[in-house]
Amino acid sequence: MTQTPDSNAASVDYPIEIDVHDVNRLLQSGEDFLFLDVRQPNEYETASLPGTILIPLGELGSRLPELDEYRNSRIVVHCHHGGRSMRAVMGLRQHGFKGAQNMAGGIDVWSQVIDPQVPRY
Repeated sequence: MTQTPDSNAASVDYPIEIDVHDVNRLLQSGEDFLFLDVRQPNEYETASLPGTILIPLGELGSRLPELDEYRNSRIVVHCHHGGRSMRAVMGLRQHGFKGAQNMAGGIDVWSQVIDPQVPRY
């Protein structure tokens, strides 16, 4: 969900991981945050979540300037199972994006417990 950056996120100590239920609550409540997908384009075409922005993990480092406006915002990152997104979160946090969080279990868990209409692969 790409919305207006939240200038208060820098002062909030977000845990490094967030579960799919909490992400769903954020979406349902309309909270402003960047929902970042770090999978490959073919994976995104197979299954994606509404409001996500696709930046494959391998491109993230070179595309950090695109995220500067979210430096002080919550950023929820997801991939297929959670491994790539955790690497992305660690990198983002090292570059000053303190509101970056990994969606534990990735889109696979989302498909199983939140929205079975999202294809599993």
